[in-house]
Amino acid sequence: MSFQSLGLSEALLKAVSKKGYTTPSPIQQKAIPPVLEGKDVLASAQTGTGKTAGFTLPLLHILSENPKEKFRPIRALILTPTRELAAQVYANVKEYSEFLNLRSAVIFGGVNQKPQAATIRQGIDVLVATPGRLLDLENQGLLSLKRVEIFVLDEADRMLDMGFLRDIERVIKMMPEKRQNLMFSATFSKDIKKLAHGILNHPVQVEATPENTTVDAISQKVYRVAKGLKTDLIIKLISDGNWKQVLVFARTKHGANKLCEKMGKAGIKAAAIHGNKSQGARTKALSGFKSGSVSVLVATDIAARGLDIPLLPHVINFELPNIPEDYVHRIGRTGRAGASGEALSLVSADETTFLRDIEKLIEMKLPVEILEGFEPDPNASTAPIKQGQGRQNRNSRNSNSSNSSNRNSGGNNKSRRPKRTNDRRS
Repeated sequence: MSFQSLGLSEALLKAVSKKGYTTPSPIQQKAIPPVLEGKDVLASAQTGTGKTAGFTLPLLHILSENPKEKFRPIRALILTPTRELAAQVYANVKEYSEFLNLRSAVIFGGVNQKPQAATIRQGIDVLVATPGRLLDLENQGLLSLKRVEIFVLDEADRMLDMGFLRDIERVIKMMPEKRQNLMFSATFSKDIKKLAHGILNHPVQVEATPENTTVDAISQKVYRVAKGLKTDLIIKLISDGNWKQVLVFARTKHGANKLCEKMGKAGIKAAAIHGNKSQGARTKALSGFKSGSVSVLVATDIAARGLDIPLLPHVINFELPNIPEDYVHRIGRTGRAGASGEALSLVSADETTFLRDIEKLIEMKLPVEILEGFEPDPNASTAPIKQGQGRQNRNSRNSNSSNSSNRNSGGNNKSRRPKRTNDRRS
């Protein structure tokens, strides 16, 4: 199948060709036709499958077929959970709309709102936003969603994980009831299906890969190691392998900073990316990682979600995630766009339960290796880590969501920012 066969306009086909794409990915083949037909769509797709183009291309086609050049109200809203993902989706919108007479903008917290508000005031067709900044600007009367024709909820599962459910509900009330809705998620959990039922109207359901599976192109391995030897082991693996681009996942912001500091002392150029970092620092770290001036990017789950790093060869779980589905999201950073990748996990005794949960979810036993000098402690407790209390009920994490809009999208309304009690949300 070719992009031409999907029914996209010549202007969009020209933009797609300029990016070097010739054949649509499975999720694009399945999602684009029903979107072009005006249907609501519930799509499940892993990261790296081309899902952004799966909603961006048909969205732009629909808007360009009915232009509103004189007065440009916001006609399409794409809601994302994090600043980085918002910036990347916006970059895709800009690239694909290069040959169309459409305007777009992106808004998120952590930066001055004045330039964002000024751009919106000049008139835009497509808005990419995080919940916090979107609600802030709407509350100030600086934007209106009353003319939205197409609503896209991207990374819906992560939205729920981050406690944005009530913010999503508030945003929906600001838009017309009659609109087209598109929801994209890495998984079809019960919570996602419940959310979809309240937003989508008779949706077409499409899946690019089986639910909660890991990409075949990713080589996965577990290193059993004593907890106190993890830092030395990861430094050895990166140094001995002379790896130049490694994404490392740490459980906490403090842990990410500490690991970066120790890597720096070992001569490894590393940078951390998490919720306590300013937007400028996060952008600088990601830019350095992509350019090669930084070899290791240490990230927390929230900060790393949605990062688009082409041909990333290595992902290391310095600590296993408390939620098994997060393992799938983490290692999905590598093995993208047909390239192979390697995912390694450093597992101490107290993470044994997490490892079993992950293996149960992905329905495979991960190969285990023990390096001489880094053996696991035979006397260590196998009791699960207390921090985060393991597998929390996702609904309980949403219970405080009415106050969460600024937590990760960087809104500037301090009166709504709660004290952070769970470092997983960084």
